Amino acid sequence: MTRPASRPRTRFRPLDGILLLDKPRGLSSNQALQRVRHLFRAEKGGHTGSLDPLATGLLPVCFGEATKIAGGLLGARKAYTTVARLGQVTDTDDADGAVLRERTVPPLTIEILDAALAQLTGRLQQRPPIYSALKRGGEPLYAKARRGEVVDVDCRPVEVHAFELQSAADLLDGVLDPGGPPQLRLHVECGSGTYVRSLVRDLGELLGCGAHVAELRRLWVDPFRDPRMWSLDDLQALAARGERGLEACLLDIEAGMLAWPAVHVDAAQAARLQHGQALAGPYTLSGEVAIVGPDGRAQGLGQIGVDRALRPQRMFRRAERSAGAD
Repeated sequence: MTRPASRPRTRFRPLDGILLLDKPRGLSSNQALQRVRHLFRAEKGGHTGSLDPLATGLLPVCFGEATKIAGGLLGARKAYTTVARLGQVTDTDDADGAVLRERTVPPLTIEILDAALAQLTGRLQQRPPIYSALKRGGEPLYAKARRGEVVDVDCRPVEVHAFELQSAADLLDGVLDPGGPPQLRLHVECGSGTYVRSLVRDLGELLGCGAHVAELRRLWVDPFRDPRMWSLDDLQALAARGERGLEACLLDIEAGMLAWPAVHVDAAQAARLQHGQALAGPYTLSGEVAIVGPDGRAQGLGQIGVDRALRPQRMFRRAERSAGAD
């Protein structure tokens, strides 16, 4: 019996940059990351903020030295559009879960909806979904939930900057249309750690009928407010034509560093920092900063302490991009 030919192993290479991936529905964030990492043949990669398998949209992927700023991007402000299905509560708070109960949707008006949405805007104490990647005892909560264990999740502080009905037409086409599913299209802007699934679940409880997320799409993540996103199909088509076109999709590391205040250094100072040596200053800024060299390129991240000295924290050692195949 002839064995099927095995797929050739990917020959990974050093590669730096940021990819703004349009994650498809049905893949976890890590599955999407691994697919693009193999396409780019990047030795090192990480994503900045998980999206549920049901969700689509912006997933910033950091390659190489860009992974050193991924932690800063995790805490960035984000925006979503979501469809809330009213009248059904699921165990995952989204459409991928099993329906736990169904309830009648009461008569609703825009005024009722706006009042409920306002209660879920601002600084809140939010209970994350039990099916989430949050860890307890080193294990994700979803693993415990799938084994049937009782999972108690503590509330935690989050900030919701906007939670709005996108248009009155969504209300009329959903709740008031007897032939259609009772659903609402909503816009969300929120800070780090906020679960849109939890917002929609809590909205359903305020409306007295329950709700879950039927669709979810991430629109932007700071500092990428107007992102040019690349789908897996886009990237696969480019990869078939050679790596030059593929690499042209990458943003420089600097594109993700707008949130850090910049400290400019000369070539000699940059060399000292690269060797782990502090600069006495005194510097007027404080906390974590972006270190920018004389050529305008970021050298890495540093820390300015109470003594006003600049100390290197995560310095970049960039790889030279290969010319690639045409």
